[in-house]
This record gives sequence, C-alpha cells and structure tokens, in this order.
Amino acid sequence: MKAFVAGATGETGRRIVQELMAREIPVRALVRDLDKARSILPADVDLVQGDVLQPQSLSAALGDSTVLLCATGAAPGFDPTAPYKVDYEGTKNLVDAAKAKGIEHFTFVSSLCTSKLFHPLNLFWLILVWKKQAEEYIQKSGLTYTIVRPGGLKNEDNSNPIVMQSADTLFDGSIPRQKVAQVCVESLFEPASRNKIVEIVSKQEAAAKSFAELFAAVA
Repeated sequence: MKAFVAGATGETGRRIVQELMAREIPVRALVRDLDKARSILPADVDLVQGDVLQPQSLSAALGDSTVLLCATGAAPGFDPTAPYKVDYEGTKNLVDAAKAKGIEHFTFVSSLCTSKLFHPLNLFWLILVWKKQAEEYIQKSGLTYTIVRPGGLKNEDNSNPIVMQSADTLFDGSIPRQKVAQVCVESLFEPASRNKIVEIVSKQEAAAKSFAELFAAVA
C-alpha cells in the first residue's frame, strides 16, 4: 500500500499523514508550497508539488500510489467561487485521476449536514452544497470509496469514544481531528468501510467500539 494525501498540510490532512506514518505506510503528499510542507510534515514524506485545480498535474503526482485520501477544503475568505472550485472541481479532478490510475480506495473527508440546504455553513458560499456534489461524483465514479462526514472539528484530541452512524442521521456534535484521521486510515483496512458514507462525532458517554464494529454497524 502507498497512500496519496491531498490537503496534506491542512489541520486534518497533516494528522492523516501522521496516522499513515504510524502504520508504516509510505506517504506521497500533494502540496502547493514545498517550503511550507517541509516545515509541517515529517521528513520522510514524499512531497510532490501540484494542485487539485490543475488536473494535468495530478497523474504524475499520483505516481505509484495505490490509495488516495482527500482532506482538501476551501479556506474561509472572500472568494465566492472557492468552495465550488476546491470542494467540488478539485475533488472531481482527483477522482478522475484516481480512476485513470486504478486507485484501489478513495477516502474523502466531507462534513456532517451536507444534505441540509438551509444549514448555516451554506452561508459560506454554499460549501456544504459543493461537498455534497463531490460526494455524489465519488459515488458514481465506480471507485471503491469511503466518505467520512465529521462533526465540528477540534484540534485537541480527547479520550471520548467515536460514534459512527449512517448518512443523514447525525446532525450535531464534535470530534477531534486526530480521530477523523484515524477513521480515514482505518477505512483503508476495514472491509466494512467499502462504499459507505459514515458520519462521526465523539461522545464521552458513548460505548467504546473497535473500528471493525463501528464500520460494520453502518448500513
């Protein structure tokens, strides 16, 4: 297995890289700024310069990767086209490149509530709408996938157990980014993760379950 990570210098992406490295999985990281990436990511990560908005750069960037994890996301700002470009067009470009390369598994970090049009997050240039469009493009692609919809993201980890449910059944809650990264990496190994949307939060009162149990319980 060789993992390709898009969005590797982001807060969630860098944690995905850490989890992959902890599992001794070689990582190829797509980055726009090599100097920034070198200051953030471990030295033994294979850095490749490229951009999800430049589809012609992606085939060579993927190299000999066998699985792909996408943790890209539009940064908050004043560009009303950013979520459309990054969250939809960028993901679409990755999906097309992954299909052409025969990628074995595509894991995509999305968000809770992508099906709720009138969610406050859509005030940020319809970001959930474009994430939902990206999800649907992945589902129709023919790739083996796991779509991970986390709740509110926290930078600090905690010991609260993960709660995992089917699409459109969790509508609030939060989860540390480290746990999101763990779910993403485990999705590559758990057969029960295949071709599913999983919604995740963490709750102090939840019963602790193995990743195999969590994925198997999702329809």
